[in-house]
Amino acid sequence: MIGSAWNEDLVFVAAEPFEPFLVVMVEDWSNGQLVGQAKIHVPSLERRTDDKTEPKSRWFNLVGAENKPYAGRIHVRACLEGGYHVLDEAAHVTSDVQAAAKQLAKPLIGLLDVGIRGASNLLPVKTKDGTRGTTDAYVVAKYGQKWIRTRTILDRFNPRWNEQYTWDVYDPCTVLTIGVFDNGRYKRDEAGKPGRDLRIGKIRVRLSTLDTNKVYLNSYMLTVLLPNGAKKMGEIEIAVRFSCSSWLSLIQAYGTPLLPRMHYLRPLGPAQQDILRQTAMRMVTARLARSEPPLGQEVVQFMLDTDTHVWSMRKSKANWFRVVGCLSHAAILARWLDGIRTWAHPPTTILVHVLLIAVVMCPQLVLSTIFMYAFLILALRFRYRMRVTHNVDLRLSYVDAVGPDELDEEFDGLPTTRSPDIVRFRYDRLRALASRAQTLLGDVAAQGERLEALFNWKDPRATGIFVVVCLFASLLFYVVPFKVFVLGSGFYYIRHPRFRGDMPSAPLNFFRRLPSLSDQIM
Repeated sequence: MIGSAWNEDLVFVAAEPFEPFLVVMVEDWSNGQLVGQAKIHVPSLERRTDDKTEPKSRWFNLVGAENKPYAGRIHVRACLEGGYHVLDEAAHVTSDVQAAAKQLAKPLIGLLDVGIRGASNLLPVKTKDGTRGTTDAYVVAKYGQKWIRTRTILDRFNPRWNEQYTWDVYDPCTVLTIGVFDNGRYKRDEAGKPGRDLRIGKIRVRLSTLDTNKVYLNSYMLTVLLPNGAKKMGEIEIAVRFSCSSWLSLIQAYGTPLLPRMHYLRPLGPAQQDILRQTAMRMVTARLARSEPPLGQEVVQFMLDTDTHVWSMRKSKANWFRVVGCLSHAAILARWLDGIRTWAHPPTTILVHVLLIAVVMCPQLVLSTIFMYAFLILALRFRYRMRVTHNVDLRLSYVDAVGPDELDEEFDGLPTTRSPDIVRFRYDRLRALASRAQTLLGDVAAQGERLEALFNWKDPRATGIFVVVCLFASLLFYVVPFKVFVLGSGFYYIRHPRFRGDMPSAPLNFFRRLPSLSDQIM
C-alpha cells in the first residue's frame, strides 16, 4: 500500500453559476500518466464566511484511466470561501471591496449618479471608404460589479449620448472608471472575424474627492498612450453626483477596514493575490464577451489595467519622482532647520529659542499646541481645495519625458518580439538602473546593521566605548533634571555658527565607523 501526503491549501476563483463538479486528478510525476481522478459535487460543498469553523474533509474514490473502477482514494478538504474579495482591477483604482458572500455585504451609504453627456473634438482613428477619417465612438463605465455601455454613434467627431446611470455605493474610497472607444467590431474582415475596438481615452473619478450631494459637470481631456507617445484624442463631458444617505455612515466608513475580515485573519500572499486577480480578469472578460452587445477583450483589459505588472521605464521614472515629491517635504523641513542652525534669519532663530524655552517650561502644552496649529493650518487651506475632480495627469505619468525606445519597450509583449541587439541594449540599460538601486539598498541595510552591531559586540572596542558612555549618561541624568538637558541640547544644536566647527560631530563619526555586513558579501 503506497500513500502520499501533500498538506497544501489551494484557492481558486469561481463565479456563479458554478460548474457542477470539481475534478481532482492525480498524476504520476515520473511519466505524466493519470493515476486516477475524483469528481466533487460543488453544490454539496460547505459555504464558509469566517475562520470559526474548519471545512470538513472527506475521502473520495479515484477512478483510474480507461474507466478503471478503483485506483485508490484521496483525502480532500474543500469548501466555498465567501469571506474573501478577489480584485479584478488594480488595487489603487479599485471600485469594489465587497466580500463574496452576500451576508457579509457592507451597508449602503449612498448613490453615484453619472450622466454621460457627450464628447467633442474627437480625432479620427480609422478611414471610411478609404478616403476620409472617421470615428464611431461609444463609452464604457465600470463601478463595482456593474458595467455599462452606451450606444455607438457612427461617424461623429462630436457625439452626444445624454445617458444617465446609477450605482450603489458601499465605500467612499473607491474609483469610477470611464473609457471611450471606437467601435470596430460591427465590421468584419475577409475571414468573417470582427474587428477590434480602438482606445480613445480613459478617465477616473475618485469618490472620496467629491463633495456629497453636489453635481460636478466638467469636460475631461482624453489621452491615449501610443508607441510614438501620448496623443490627445478630444474631450468628454460628464456629470457626476455622489449622494449620501447618512453622514454618520459615511464618516464611520473611514474607520472600518477596507477589505473583508478574512483578509486580515488569514491573509493571502502577494503572489497568490496576483494569480487570483489574473484569473478573475479572465473570467470577467469571458462574461462580458457574451453580453449584448459584446465587449471585446481589448476593452476589458484597458478598463481593468491588466498591464500594471508589466515592466515600464516610464512608470518607474514616474514612481521615482513620486517618491522624490513625498520626500521633498522632509527636505524643506531639513532646510528650514538648517537655516535656523546657521542663523540665516536671526529673528526666526531667536523666536525658536523662545519657543524651546516655552516647551521645556510647559511640556503639557506641547501636544495641544501641535494639534491646534494643525487645525488652524488645515482650516485656512480649506478654501484653496480643488473645485474640480481629478483626472489622469500627463505630467505625473511622465509620458512627455521618455524616449521612443522606452515607449516601444513598454508596448512590447511577453515574450519579446524585438531583435537580439535591441533586447541586449535594453537589458544593459536595466542593469545600469538596477545597479543604482542595488547600491541604495546596500547603504540602507548598512545603517541598520551598524546599529545592530553596536548591541551585539561586533566591534568590541566601539561597544565598550558605548557601554562607558551609557554608564556616565545614566549617572548624569540622575543628577541633571531632564528639562535642563533638553534646554541645553536645544541651545547647543542651534548655537551660532562662530561656535560651531566645520567637521562632522563625534557621535556621527562614531556611528559611521561601526561595522556592517557589506564586507561579508561576495
